[in-house]
Amino acid sequence: MDAGIEKECSALGGLFQLIMNDMKASYPTWEDFLTKGAKLQSQLRTTIVVTGAFLDAFQKVADMATGTRGATKEIGSALTRMCMRHRSIESKLKLFTTALSESLITPLESKMEEWKKVASQLDKDHAKEYKKARADIKKKSSDTIKLQKKVKKGEEREEQGG
Repeated sequence: MDAGIEKECSALGGLFQLIMNDMKASYPTWEDFLTKGAKLQSQLRTTIVVTGAFLDAFQKVADMATGTRGATKEIGSALTRMCMRHRSIESKLKLFTTALSESLITPLESKMEEWKKVASQLDKDHAKEYKKARADIKKKSSDTIKLQKKVKKGEEREEQGG
């Protein structure tokens, strides 16, 4: 096979293998990311439940203070406003937790297995096609060399005969 073609085939095949190896090496990183993301989401859900219970108790204190006479009534109103602000934070935390799960963790988890299968199939297909292409190139290169020799012999005969 021509050295230049051999070099190009090897370079392209090597590049493909490097990309495939990088993909395969990244799987543990993605899986770790998904595991940590799922743990974060779980902890956030727990935090939301505990925060909700705390804010319910806090609101009872505020309601109790609001229901009394004197200066504590104003303190109760301030506590109620503070509780409402914290409910707003709780609501945003719920939205974040839902988005984390539905828009990141769940879609990535469903794609991971598909990515592994596709990458494996790509690797197999590439190996098969690479071998076939190399064999075709070798055959055509060999055929070209044979034809060049025939042409050269024919030219030598013409020179001797002519």
